[in-house]
Amino acid sequence: MALRKSGSILALAALLSACGGGGGSSNNTVSLPGGGSTPTPSPAPVSSTCSLQNRQNWAFAQINEWYLFPETLPASLNPSPYASVQAYIDALTATARGQGRDRYFTYITSIAEEEAFLNSGATAGFGIRLSYDSAAARVFILDAFEGAPGLAAGLDRGGELLAIGTSSGNLQTVAALFAQGGAGAVSSALGPSTAGTSRVLRFRNAAGVETTTTVNKADFALQPVSPRYGVQIIDNGGTRTGYVNLRTFIDSAEPQLRAAFQRFRDEGVSDLVIDLRYNGGGLVRTAELFADLLGRNRFANEVQGVTRFRASKAANNETRTFQSQPQSIAPTRIAFITTGGSASASELVINAMIPYLDANMALVGSNTFGKPVGQVGLDRAACDDRIRIVAFATENADGNANYFSGLAGSVANSCQAADDISLPLGDPGEASTARALGFLAGAACSPISRAAAGATAAQRTPLSLPRELLMPARPTPAQRELPGSF
Repeated sequence: MALRKSGSILALAALLSACGGGGGSSNNTVSLPGGGSTPTPSPAPVSSTCSLQNRQNWAFAQINEWYLFPETLPASLNPSPYASVQAYIDALTATARGQGRDRYFTYITSIAEEEAFLNSGATAGFGIRLSYDSAAARVFILDAFEGAPGLAAGLDRGGELLAIGTSSGNLQTVAALFAQGGAGAVSSALGPSTAGTSRVLRFRNAAGVETTTTVNKADFALQPVSPRYGVQIIDNGGTRTGYVNLRTFIDSAEPQLRAAFQRFRDEGVSDLVIDLRYNGGGLVRTAELFADLLGRNRFANEVQGVTRFRASKAANNETRTFQSQPQSIAPTRIAFITTGGSASASELVINAMIPYLDANMALVGSNTFGKPVGQVGLDRAACDDRIRIVAFATENADGNANYFSGLAGSVANSCQAADDISLPLGDPGEASTARALGFLAGAACSPISRAAAGATAAQRTPLSLPRELLMPARPTPAQRELPGSF
């Protein structure tokens, strides 16, 4: 069975309810969220055993049937030399990866874990999002999630992680960990994403106060729209401007988005700042709802997006038109805040609006990740295996489906800006938010280059330097959808 996703670095749990995070587009993974008819899944394998070779053979059969780039696959590949299902998948998709079309977007995951996260945001961890500067050997806190242990312990945006240990007696500095094994050593030191995992953390908060404390990972439900800063109305030189920050495209985001847009509609907002700067994607259907909420003035026959599968699966192709919602507004101008962590479903929403807003919209910040493809999710329940396979491309009403290098080359306007973590998300003084408000007010700005991202030399302070999101070698479903989360 499969899900279609499109907005994360992660794809059809019911084949066409896709996702798209980090790179996928299907309902049952983190790629392109959307809806549609459900393709018939491949027959279950005759053997119900879950040996490594049987799981690898099943993965090969699904990829061979659904993969969007079949010409890149080997006719056969002996699975014996590969120690895991994922290693075998990586070998099968190596050619497309070398071409930049499948950057580890095809992967194996747990059905149970992914469903828990996609349905309600259920995950386990400290509940913080981390980025790192490898040259300086530093790790910064980008965000902290409400109801999770990290925020309760004082970890929040603008803080810096200084040392990690399993006890106060074996603390290792972040600099020492980088020296030992780079960002991977830092990720490993933070431990597995299981409730009860305990770490002693030394950190400096945004005010410069250093703290050493024990933090225990716990189960929590992520709020896709933060109750602290996620929805605001900002006075932008006399114009009431709506601000919304979406962390990930999952089912529980939908009522929060509806509530946000109802507020915008009630208050007559038509200028928007939509902050997707770390949003790796998620469910396609949630992305489609987001675009619908921006489409009060769109006709029901106007194309929001087109999903195209390989020739042998063309019966699953789908054209999605706008479906105005009771909470929809008719924006006149939108500034989308993005970074290299904005992928899949995030890009789907932005791409959908280009034909209709054109010069009245802009990317602000740095270039997006570049994932115009989505995943289907195919399940083997006996083994708790869900394989997310790059299986379709997504295009907008103008036919644009070629933004593997990010969306900076597809938009009429872009404004380069730093991600200044010294200020809260949504603060009108924060560099990207300020630049977005400036665009909406008609201010000139420097465009984002297709390859570049981040701040200019003059803007490069330690808290606004371009950084990478910290990721473990084997991310959980939540980490695929929420890159940088621990």
